[in-house]
Amino acid sequence: MDDSVAHILDRLEAVEARSAHQDLAITELNEVITAQWKQIDLLERKLARLQDELQNMAPTRDGPEPPPPHY
Repeated sequence: MDDSVAHILDRLEAVEARSAHQDLAITELNEVITAQWKQIDLLERKLARLQDELQNMAPTRDGPEPPPPHY
């Protein structure tokens, strides 16, 4: 094999190896992003539930607040 063909084959092998590493990195990053979105979704649902509970606990006020007992 002549040197130019060997050089091209070496470069092609390097590109293929780099591509394989990038594919793996993309897959790993996608898994991390998916896990983060699941966590965000869970936290948003918990926050909404807590906001509902807090709103249900607060007394409804139709008029001005009555004066304190010592007044």
